Amino acid sequence: MSRRNHTTELGCIACEELSELGAGKEGWLVDNPSLLCALDTHALALANRSLVLVVGWSDPVSPRVKIHPDLSPIEAEFISAIEWLVFDDIRVIAIGTSRGYLLIYSLDGDLIHRQIIHTTRILRLRVRGTKRDLAQDALAEEVCVVMPGVIARFDGSDIQSMLQRWLQETHARFWDESPKRSLEDSGNSFGRLPYQLWNVNKYGLCADAAITGIMPPPLMEVQSSHRYYCAVTIGEDAVISAFR
Repeated sequence: MSRRNHTTELGCIACEELSELGAGKEGWLVDNPSLLCALDTHALALANRSLVLVVGWSDPVSPRVKIHPDLSPIEAEFISAIEWLVFDDIRVIAIGTSRGYLLIYSLDGDLIHRQIIHTTRILRLRVRGTKRDLAQDALAEEVCVVMPGVIARFDGSDIQSMLQRWLQETHARFWDESPKRSLEDSGNSFGRLPYQLWNVNKYGLCADAAITGIMPPPLMEVQSSHRYYCAVTIGEDAVISAFR
């Protein structure tokens, strides 16, 4: 009986640009703790400490995008997390840095947004689909930023609104043939994104965390319009904790 192969090839990401991330060296995918990746429907984002490379794995001739974030050499800042943000037809790359900055880049490599979250390293960026209301089936997105001892939650609708304003401005600049914004203005012209911040270091620093959903208020607590979110953390000592 012939051996069965249950894997199906979906695409190929082989390209010269991968050498900038260490491709060609033995163990470059396994033994490189600074190599990060985020998978989208038709593309893969790979990053090391200073470079993000976006390659399309379903189309071998698709253009490769290189993103070089403006990092602080004085503070030895580096890329510590990456994730895709997808809202309808808008696809962007979110980058977290070791100084606690959240950066959002277009697939053309343009900086859309830059914001400090907390003065500590961003460990993870997580995106989760949620229901807008417990009684409705409408879906929304939320973005969770995980740092040692701190979790930040962004409502996806706020990010989507900001990206729509950016897209409208981009189209207006294209038709008006006006110059691009200066580097000083880029990433800051749409204001700060609101977010909620939780201190979760009661039982020590966390190695990973996630917001798992909305909790109903306690039975003896007065009903209100406030939403209670549940966050689950995994400590550096492997202790699992839940927070409201």
